[in-house]
Amino acid sequence: MSTTPTAALSQAGVSIWLDDLSRERITSGGLERLIAERDVVGVTTNPTIFAGALAKGDAYRDQVASLAADGADVDRAVFEITTDDVRDAADHFRPVYDRTDGYDGRVSIEVSPDLANETDATIAEAHRLWDKVDRPNVMIKIPATRAGLPAITAAIGAGISVNVTLIFSLDRYREVIDAYLTGLEQAKAAGIDLSTIHSVASFFVSRVDTEIDKRLEAIGSPEAIALKGRAGVANARLAYELYLQQFAAPRAIALLDAGANRQRPLWASTGVKDPALPDTLYVTELVAHGVVNTMPEKTLEATFDHGVVEGDTVTGAFAEAGRVLDALASVGVDYDDVTEVLEREGVDKFVVSWNELLDTVRTALEAAR
Repeated sequence: MSTTPTAALSQAGVSIWLDDLSRERITSGGLERLIAERDVVGVTTNPTIFAGALAKGDAYRDQVASLAADGADVDRAVFEITTDDVRDAADHFRPVYDRTDGYDGRVSIEVSPDLANETDATIAEAHRLWDKVDRPNVMIKIPATRAGLPAITAAIGAGISVNVTLIFSLDRYREVIDAYLTGLEQAKAAGIDLSTIHSVASFFVSRVDTEIDKRLEAIGSPEAIALKGRAGVANARLAYELYLQQFAAPRAIALLDAGANRQRPLWASTGVKDPALPDTLYVTELVAHGVVNTMPEKTLEATFDHGVVEGDTVTGAFAEAGRVLDALASVGVDYDDVTEVLEREGVDKFVVSWNELLDTVRTALEAAR
């Protein structure tokens, strides 16, 4: 019997990853505590978290001083600092990786977001990060932009494990799965062991509600207001249905039979923005076997404290999820426009966060010189 909600999540087949990594979290033992006590089996990086950690405390002081003395520019400094943290975190998760045969124990690091619309530069950066971290349990985060799709294929085809980020629409998710399968086919043709390649597809949740709820409020009818807070979960549930369909198709089965892994859906942006909604909504309503839920620590702690986990809340809800999207269309919400706006804003927000990190490191370098 499970003793905590996070243990119940794990037993239901949900892998809990933390959306937060910093050197202090690693060196203080905080990461180990979450692995041991909160059932955390992976972590993803966040430029904003890195920037905040660099601006406060002295965890990075010695390395910044060394880089400054060596004449490092800001881009090199950020690359060295973040890859060192990711390598250390990967070593902390290595027991989980070994115990799960590579299924979990994963640490993700992003390519520079300002490359989101540059395919070749994204591919080159993915290789550079993969080689620098040099750990089998790292994943390189590549955004699911139009330019990112061929970069995903190229990285997978080269044997690089990929965390595909910034997925909002079902159509784009279908293209992401296709990019993954095409990459696996290329890897197979190149003689790469498919079992060594892993991928997750990060489907963003709360941002969908934030954008759609804003539009529902502007419409203002009782029918529109009644749909608030329902789109994000419905969209993610339909993504899981698509995942089940695509990985049961002959093309995927042929690759799975050759040793390939399924590209697991990952629920991202799971911190609830609307205080009127339950703070564990995007956890407890998206329980399904074989998914990842990457949570900010606040959401993780809320789940541990009072999350109610009662088994699968996704696979029996596909028809209702479809009805929610139909109802949104009927009151005048343009789904395609919503997801296009969210992808564009998602890239912009990542660029802003990345620039904050660059500015923070630049300031630290200047202070150390």
